[in-house]
Amino acid sequence: MADFLYKVSLAVVPRLYVALSALWFGSCRLEVTGRKNLEKILKQGGGVVPFWHYSVLYMLYHLRRYPGVAMVSASKDGEYIARIARLLGFETVRGSGNRFGVRALKGLIKHVQQGKNAGIVADGSQGPALVVQPGVILLAAKSGQPIMPVVWAAKRYKAFNSWDHTVLPMPFSRIVLQYGELLSVPAKIDSAQIEEYRQQLEVTMKDMYQEVWQQIGKIDHIQGKKE
Repeated sequence: MADFLYKVSLAVVPRLYVALSALWFGSCRLEVTGRKNLEKILKQGGGVVPFWHYSVLYMLYHLRRYPGVAMVSASKDGEYIARIARLLGFETVRGSGNRFGVRALKGLIKHVQQGKNAGIVADGSQGPALVVQPGVILLAAKSGQPIMPVVWAAKRYKAFNSWDHTVLPMPFSRIVLQYGELLSVPAKIDSAQIEEYRQQLEVTMKDMYQEVWQQIGKIDHIQGKKE
């Protein structure tokens, strides 16, 4: 019975989500900074686009207009996200740092080398939250394409009680989104250099995170208090 309900929900929930999200997120007022960075990565063809796990719901909707591939967890819950991503026009590669990670990384590399943008959760499928995982750096090194981080904040939102406190912007909310500066990673890179670039990207993304939330008068997406 449980398997039957799961299969039914897989057939219904993703389609319902995509239909509702078009109305829900479409009502929000979006403010974008760093657009020149987006133009650079689109012009050159292909790039690595990391974002924090808390932001995945809106990020899939926002990035739907660009040709790309998304890395999605190989878990049963990840199947919902994978189907949503495909309905929004993404190709998907299944895997994570804990499961099928190497195979998924190889799949992403091929897609990026073909000129597609790879959306990848910077802090992985299980966290820790706001800690960049090394897979982002490896993908950039092996594909030969730069990294362009993306971070956003919402004025009004619901933060769920999950490990990352996933954020759902409320309808008609103000959303501030920032495309970060491009970061190039050398093809030949050792473990020490991977960690160096990983830390550099983490600092950049945390700075972006603080900036967008401060722009809307919040400390962060968890506390959600005005400064």
